[in-house]
Amino acid sequence: MFSRLGRLALSSSALVLGLLTVSAADPAPDTIRHSYLVLGGKTAIIGEDGKATWEYAGGSRDGFVLPNGNVLLAYADRVEEVIPPGPKLNQIAFSYRRSPENGEIGTAQRLYNGNTLVTELGAKPRLLEVNPQGQVVLTVPLQPETDNTHMQTRMARQLRNGNYLVPHLLAFAVKEYAPDGRVVNVLRTDLPGLGGRPAENWPFTAIRLDNGHTLVSLTHGNKVVEFNGRGEIAWQVNNDHVKGLFKDPCGSQRLANGNTVVGSHAANSGVSMVEVTPDHRIVWTSDHPLAAGVHHFQILTTNGKPEPGMPLK
Repeated sequence: MFSRLGRLALSSSALVLGLLTVSAADPAPDTIRHSYLVLGGKTAIIGEDGKATWEYAGGSRDGFVLPNGNVLLAYADRVEEVIPPGPKLNQIAFSYRRSPENGEIGTAQRLYNGNTLVTELGAKPRLLEVNPQGQVVLTVPLQPETDNTHMQTRMARQLRNGNYLVPHLLAFAVKEYAPDGRVVNVLRTDLPGLGGRPAENWPFTAIRLDNGHTLVSLTHGNKVVEFNGRGEIAWQVNNDHVKGLFKDPCGSQRLANGNTVVGSHAANSGVSMVEVTPDHRIVWTSDHPLAAGVHHFQILTTNGKPEPGMPLK
């Protein structure tokens, strides 16, 4: 079963279909087409025909298309819920400004209870739950093991059990935090089988899959690894499999068909997104100029069908 977040992504994808223009051309039956939200130097929704249906201010870091069709976005200094094209074009439905004692924001996730999860990096690294009125209702202190603001953490996610999955780059660890701040589990990304610390396997995005495994993008390591519940390598894809197309992979997503899509933040031109099968065959790529330098993304549809999103447990 997909978690509620997966179902929310499915609902949002269905809603956003109204924004997408599908090509009238009849593609080959085995051709994969995606619509997707890109977050990075550019912020846009791109239809299955490759045309942008919505563009917004660039420099975004994280985000989702929500069930109401709005787009939740994280920037370094703020989180915004933006109303996309319509009678209220690009009006702000929700916003949160970074606390002055911290230097960056890295996460925006709408939670099961309607609050929004935000990570703040800096002197007081922490997770925040912000209610719809913009008030902080829960603070969870983080343990990033570094004072380097930019390298403390990136996209955190709430799990179905109420805990939080948080990647810490320079700690070479994905930590699971309880709401009271306790670290209840740690996945190490500096395993010898991954090249140890010299490989610079900095965890950037960590996604709990429906099978209980955790999919982690390892930026400078140029690989994406699936860890089992014991922290062992269950599957990985690296540049040996994709002919060097990974260039600082930050975002990743496991699709309903079992394939994995990976986005490269350092790909400022050429192929920036790659979809691979479990046996490492490349079946889809994007070199769309709006996806250049993609920081994160959300695949919305595949060949006209909504994607369930990123199921968590």
